[in-house]
Amino acid sequence: MISPSFQARLAGGATTLCRAWALTRRDGVVMGFTDHDRAIAFEGIAFRPDSGMTARALSQTTGLSVDNSEAVGALSDAAITEADILAGRFDGAGIRIWLVDWRDPAQRLLQFSGSLGEISRADGGFSAELRGLTEALNQPRGQVYQKRCSAVLGDARCRFDLGQPGYAHDLAAELIEGARLFRFAGLDQFAPRWFEAGRLIVTGGSAAGLSGIVKNDRHEDGVRVIELWQGLRAEVAAGDMLRLEAGCDKRAETCRVKFANMVNFQGFPHLPGEDWLIAAPAQVGAGDGGA
Repeated sequence: MISPSFQARLAGGATTLCRAWALTRRDGVVMGFTDHDRAIAFEGIAFRPDSGMTARALSQTTGLSVDNSEAVGALSDAAITEADILAGRFDGAGIRIWLVDWRDPAQRLLQFSGSLGEISRADGGFSAELRGLTEALNQPRGQVYQKRCSAVLGDARCRFDLGQPGYAHDLAAELIEGARLFRFAGLDQFAPRWFEAGRLIVTGGSAAGLSGIVKNDRHEDGVRVIELWQGLRAEVAAGDMLRLEAGCDKRAETCRVKFANMVNFQGFPHLPGEDWLIAAPAQVGAGDGGA
C-alpha cells in the first residue's frame, strides 16, 4: 500500500526515484543492488550500484496468474560472479524489489517479491528470470501412493534427527577426483554402504554450502570411497571440511532397522503388487484358500 507521503512525491513534477533489489541466497547470504548511481541502505541491507543491475517492465496481474519479469546486470568479483552462478549459489534465491526515493529511503514501495528462475550468462553479463510468489502454485502437490517413503531424510515429514551420534560425520577432504570422487582413510566405524543415498555437504573452503547426493559408498584397497551422482560445481581442496550424512533408500525395512523411525514412515508398504492388480476372477470349486 502506498503511503500518502510517498504518493505525494510520485504525484510531484520531479521525482527522485530508483529501484533496489535484495537477493537472499539459500545459504543465507543477503546481497543488495540498486540502479541509482550511489549506494543506499534500509532494512539493514546496503544496496550497491556495482553490478549495473536493472530490470525490465514488471508484469503483475490479479488472481493466480504468475507475475514475471527479468533482471540483467554485469558479472563482477565484488557482486555476482560467474563462478557463483556456475556453482548454483543463486539457484532459487529469494528476491525483493522496491521503488525507493533515494533522498529518503524510508519512502519506498515494495513492488515485487519472489525468486530467481533461470539464469543465463553471456559477454560478461547475466540475465535472470524473476518468478512471483504464485509460481509455487504451479508445482505438484499431494502425496503419491507408493510403497517407498516419499519424505526426505531429516525433513519435517520424516522428523528424524540427523544430529544423533552415528548418523552424520564431519571430516576433512583428503583425495578428490573431479569434485565427484572422494577417498578417505578410516570411516571403519560405519557399516558398508552406510552413506549411500545420503548427502555430502561442503562446510569449509571455496565450495562451502554446496552438497551432492552419494551414489556409491564402498571400500577399495583399504580406503573408503564416496562417489557422488554429479560432481560439485566448485573446486574442493584437500583439507576443506565436509559433512557426510547417512543415506536412506526409502524402504520400510531401512526405516525400521537403520533409523528406528517407522512411526514417521511416509510410504504405503502394504500396497498390493502388480500381480494382484492385473489378477482376473477365475471359476474354481471351493474357494477356501487352500492349495
